[in-house]
Amino acid sequence: MRPFYTLIIFVLLSASCKNAIKETKETIEVNDIEVVEAKTDAVDTIYNDILVNKLSDAVLESGSIFRIDSFPTHFIKPRPVDIWLPENYSEENKYAVLYMHDGQNLFDSTTTWNKKEWKVDEWASKLMKNQAVKNFIVVGIHNIPELRWQDLFPEKALNYLNKEVRDSLFSDAKKKDFNMDFRGDNYLKFLVAEVKPFIDANYTTFANQENTFVAGSSMGGLMSMYAICEYPDIFNGAACLSTHWLGGKPNDQNPFPDAIFDYLEEHVPDPNTHRLYFDYGTESLDAFYPQYAPRVDAIFKAKGYTNDNFKNLKYQGTTHSESSWSKRLDIPFTFLLGNKND
Repeated sequence: MRPFYTLIIFVLLSASCKNAIKETKETIEVNDIEVVEAKTDAVDTIYNDILVNKLSDAVLESGSIFRIDSFPTHFIKPRPVDIWLPENYSEENKYAVLYMHDGQNLFDSTTTWNKKEWKVDEWASKLMKNQAVKNFIVVGIHNIPELRWQDLFPEKALNYLNKEVRDSLFSDAKKKDFNMDFRGDNYLKFLVAEVKPFIDANYTTFANQENTFVAGSSMGGLMSMYAICEYPDIFNGAACLSTHWLGGKPNDQNPFPDAIFDYLEEHVPDPNTHRLYFDYGTESLDAFYPQYAPRVDAIFKAKGYTNDNFKNLKYQGTTHSESSWSKRLDIPFTFLLGNKND
């Protein structure tokens, strides 16, 4: 009897799955690289025909958010991209860059679907003020809820599925009219070949690998792992919170974890030039993750990682939620961007 795989492909993760955007702006006509004042008191700027809007009504602890409503791309469906600049941002200084997934959930809880946020601006500002981390900016790539799984799944891990299993998954998905058009590789091309060059060209950043990082949670944790494995010359470090090693919905016959780990084992980046942070809770969806911790540890230990450049931390009693991630975000931020790492 053929194994029943259909249910695992329907990913209904509760965290970071919806999109609510609050903006204050008007359509204005400007010439390239001309800064104008809109009636909303936002400052809108055009760089290379890309309009960047300052979100003057964003509720932040510190700093400012600038949004590209629909970042032009040849690779995936266009989506908003947010750029958070710290309060003391100056073109006379240079900044590291942290790229984060599920960008609409990072900064302002008044605009999110569940009224929760990561508190990225709070932690980043506090850590920089205390000189615990190097100066950095944050680029948040919004998800498109109905495409989030397809965009953030580590696409090449599918090559490690047994052919019969893979064929069964795609066949069952087709019967259910479920989208199996995986775009993880194109999502990374969007990030690396389109977003990053724009950021480095228009903001005063350190564009080198030593100052470029990526972070996310759940499927975004998987994609952060995938990003540093696929582009080790671009990313120095990755923070993968509540990494969704399941790859899909919890199911006893789920073939994705083994495929993901087989991929990871063959693509772990050089421990001499990279840092990876993983963590997991024990409640709600995170309750499925502790079983995978020994395998994660074994893979990285075998590749030469130590406590200095690898973490896989357990947070007892925490859930799969922005509320939990926001309470510990200082730990991965300090691990990746800490001044002591220089």
